Amino acid sequence: MSWSEITLVVLVAVGVVVWVAWVWASRLDRLHRKVAASRIALDAQLVRRASAAADLATSGLLDPASSVLVADAAYAVVDDAGPVTAPEQALEMDGLGVDRERAESALSATLRSALDDSASVDALRSTPPGDSLVANLGAGWYRAQLARRFHNDAVAQAQRARRHLLVRALHLAGRAPVPQTVELDDALPAGLAAPAQP
Repeated sequence: MSWSEITLVVLVAVGVVVWVAWVWASRLDRLHRKVAASRIALDAQLVRRASAAADLATSGLLDPASSVLVADAAYAVVDDAGPVTAPEQALEMDGLGVDRERAESALSATLRSALDDSASVDALRSTPPGDSLVANLGAGWYRAQLARRFHNDAVAQAQRARRHLLVRALHLAGRAPVPQTVELDDALPAGLAAPAQP
């Protein structure tokens, strides 16, 4: 092989490596943006669920003790939330934070104790405002579950891409933090079924 042929082979090899690195870097960037967008959507759905819980608590339809407990748990979530609207805040990729996840789990547990059986939920639904409030809570809860599932799927995809040998070898993730999943208790109460989907 002549020097010109060796140079050509080296240039082609370098070009292929640069192209593959660019493809992986672009993919990783898209995945990080997907995680940030899904975190913002999850935050919005969790705030919506907390607002629906607060509306139910202040409606006067629950017994006084349950109303106070649900309202306290819902307001704790809304106070911790401080909506994720700034892109740099969403790009922190640290999930929702330990305090927020605890507050969300506490709200779930409180709502499950207040809506522990189908009979109590049916009693709430027997009045026109109660039916609407319970339906809003169920829809908000269901959407929050879906949003958390989508967020955790996006995080898992980003984490898998970051573990790829080429990504690690060429430091394609840069200084971007590793995305974290959101782990919280969001199981529906027994009496509150997910809304029927068409």
